[in-house]
Amino acid sequence: MLQIAFSPVYRLRLPEGHRFPMLKYELIHEQLLYEGTCTDANFFAPAPVDDRYVLGVHTASYVQDLKAMTVDPKMVRRIGFPLTPDLIEREWIITQGTIDCTSKARRDGVAMNIAGGTHHAFPDRGEGFCILNDVGVAAHYLLETGQSKQMLVVDLDVHQGNGTAVMFQHEPRVFTFSMHGKDNYPLKKEQSDIDVELPTGAEDDLYLNKLYDVLPGLIDRVQPDFLFFVSGVDILSSDRLGKLSVSREGCRQRDTFVFEQAIQRGLPIVVSMGGGYSPRLTDIVEAHCNTFRIANSLFF
Repeated sequence: MLQIAFSPVYRLRLPEGHRFPMLKYELIHEQLLYEGTCTDANFFAPAPVDDRYVLGVHTASYVQDLKAMTVDPKMVRRIGFPLTPDLIEREWIITQGTIDCTSKARRDGVAMNIAGGTHHAFPDRGEGFCILNDVGVAAHYLLETGQSKQMLVVDLDVHQGNGTAVMFQHEPRVFTFSMHGKDNYPLKKEQSDIDVELPTGAEDDLYLNKLYDVLPGLIDRVQPDFLFFVSGVDILSSDRLGKLSVSREGCRQRDTFVFEQAIQRGLPIVVSMGGGYSPRLTDIVEAHCNTFRIANSLFF
């Protein structure tokens, strides 16, 4: 049975003007239940992550500032959300959700977090709606507990996974692959182990052919025993921040291909949602729900 991390705190209500990025999490959960793709049994509610694992990839001063609500106002602006105790608790719970998914993926082949994919969180700071790097913390957890010797992060959000790249730049056991828009945020790109940059306006054929060309050979070369997949749907042509022109069907084919690569090689895969900023929430929710539908149909 597909296991999905979701907690009532994912529904956190922010002040007016900051709510839009949060609404999709509640709606994805409701849609999957409504259409019958999932039942309540598919969902589990994580507890807050132990600081021990957060401090494996984030600096003590940054974590202390988050918990004490003493983050510099300039950083708060870069994060994009007004920081509140509820938001900080939410980040700790989402991060544990991705950690919990690792054991479920090892058992079932796949597990998913309705939130996460917060790849703009650096060791010492947050930005771009990202506070803690859930994939980074979960990867560190697998290393520290001896459950993985080599991981591959497949980051297909439209924005470069700059925080993750920096986090693991000196850790060869976590290989970072980011395929993203060349002309998109962040303006200053970091260096992932492999970066594939796509031109503004790239459509399905270019996008998918790049992925088909790169991913299978990369998996064969890196020889991971675990995959993390950041499945942002901000690659859609409708996305107001994305600058690419991938259709919903192209996004669906992307997800199918990544899952098929994991299945063919017997690799457990944990999926975090990443971004999605289309003006119509329907477009965001439907594209994200496709990722869950595909995983459910291919693995179970």
